[in-house]
Amino acid sequence: MVKKKIVALSTYLSELAVHGIQEKKGEDIVRLDLKNIHTSVADYFIITSANSATQVKAIADSVEKEIYKATQTDPRHKEGFESADWVILDYFDVVVHIFKTEKRHFYGIEELWGDAESTNYQSA
Repeated sequence: MVKKKIVALSTYLSELAVHGIQEKKGEDIVRLDLKNIHTSVADYFIITSANSATQVKAIADSVEKEIYKATQTDPRHKEGFESADWVILDYFDVVVHIFKTEKRHFYGIEELWGDAESTNYQSA
């Protein structure tokens, strides 16, 4: 019963993150479901692209705001705000990756987790 509630919470957090991304026009939004991959470090990776460092930061702020507003939860860890090429927001079971477009293609996270179930979202 507890595991089911935890999975439901991670799904909810992932949906809040996607909404925060959509609010700031993140591009090419993908949610990777990693729950069935035994070597994964989280239940979900949320990945999006932005055209500038300013937009990367705006998206990150929006995700934090949406999740905090609904759950009063801050990320366990966050990094990348200095250069804003790739910002990571770590909510334990949900990790949000916000890339400048060229950095996303360079690192290719979706290919690294190719066995994950993938859901694509449209920008708002």
